[in-house]
Amino acid sequence: MSPDHSDPTPEPTPEPTQPPWEQMLRALLGDRADEAIAEMRARGIDPEALGAAGTLPTDPAAMQQVLAQVQSLFASGGDEPVNWQMAHDLARQQASVGGDPSLTPARTRQVLDALTVAELWLDAATDLPPATTPGRAWSRAEWVEATLPTWRTLTEPVASSLSTALVDALGGELPELGAGDDLDEQMRALGLPGGALPGGLAPGQLLRRLGSAVFGLQVGQAAGTLARDVFGTTDIGLPLLEVPAPVLVASNVDAFAEGLDAPADEVRLFLALREAAATRLFTHVPWLRAHLLALVETYAREITIDVEQLEQAVGSIDPTDAEALQSALSSGVFAPQTTPAQRAALERLETALALVEGWVDEVSAAAALAHLPHSVALREMIRRRRAAGGPAEQTFATLVGLELRPRRLREAAALWAHIERTEGGPAARDAVWDHPDLMPTAEDLDDPAGYARRRSAAADESADLDKALAEILGEEPPQDPTTP
Repeated sequence: MSPDHSDPTPEPTPEPTQPPWEQMLRALLGDRADEAIAEMRARGIDPEALGAAGTLPTDPAAMQQVLAQVQSLFASGGDEPVNWQMAHDLARQQASVGGDPSLTPARTRQVLDALTVAELWLDAATDLPPATTPGRAWSRAEWVEATLPTWRTLTEPVASSLSTALVDALGGELPELGAGDDLDEQMRALGLPGGALPGGLAPGQLLRRLGSAVFGLQVGQAAGTLARDVFGTTDIGLPLLEVPAPVLVASNVDAFAEGLDAPADEVRLFLALREAAATRLFTHVPWLRAHLLALVETYAREITIDVEQLEQAVGSIDPTDAEALQSALSSGVFAPQTTPAQRAALERLETALALVEGWVDEVSAAAALAHLPHSVALREMIRRRRAAGGPAEQTFATLVGLELRPRRLREAAALWAHIERTEGGPAARDAVWDHPDLMPTAEDLDDPAGYARRRSAAADESADLDKALAEILGEEPPQDPTTP
């Protein structure tokens, strides 16, 4: 008799994995989720549309991170315009996608040696001395931890304005609970099960916290993605550290070098030159960091929201749906209206970013030329990379309304080269950074050859004004230093 290999006990049927939209709803509504989903479908609302935009994470670990934050959102206090704990945690999670191991002593030494050599080569290309802080080799997680405070400075003013506009635009969609009509009927009218809003929050509070969560998700996603892309702390033109220090993110440098014709050591040295040059600039031009961030602040301060347009844009969005709000933000629905003052601030900022990166481009190229055989090709590759930008930079452009990349890098590099060639070498070029009033303008980028003439005319005008003031005050007019 042959043995019976059949198993009389059937295998248990595994429970199907819940899609991200359902996980989000269950995290948000708890034991009321089944009733809410049923009511949404009865009202003709397809809950699967929550994930249709494709912005919910598909990675299980990332989804668990988001769900944990959603569950704590309504229990946490505070009404910050951005949920920074959520931004921090998601940025760390995103930075670790694909692995982010701690640096071994050997890899750390590679980076530090490259930065040391870069400083020696730069001494021959610029009069600005090295930074006062030592070089550092970082993981992606370390980059997130060190730079997130500056992202807070950049994004929070805009998030605050948009949060207020969001409450004004959508607040009318949520009833003042308990004021007259039956509470259960009001909640069911929103497609939610009867009872209080999540966490027992007032409608305005709920909207602010949803907006805070949306911005937290956006900033965290963008910062974490950028952490996998940047080479150091000066790649985007803005100084991301309050105290400048030359830094290389070792994993990103190695990933960039893979597949290039140039040896990895040469690529590392070239990127170290750029990072060290930018750090010298931000260290020894003390007004520059504050000047750049002030231009961003000027832009943010002028933000005005067209509430009528906002209401029109979000008319089909469920005000209790954080995922729909995030999708809307991603598509620029809440982009602020640009005023003439903002356009002027944007032009000044774009010019300043171009001047910073043009100087770094010119100085690092001069330092590399005698030492790195592939320096010309690497320079062009970096230029194109900066001009194109990336997904994370585009996300910040949507959130803040600013594109953190120079539009006129090539013109700025040509201007710095012209100043060096015609006005006295590297010392004359670097002396332009002595005071913000000496900085070239957009007109100078258009016409480098006319820079000296315009600067001389401005100096003559200033001298005439000083002479007129001296005469009014009864003082001796200042002597022209060129007069014997």
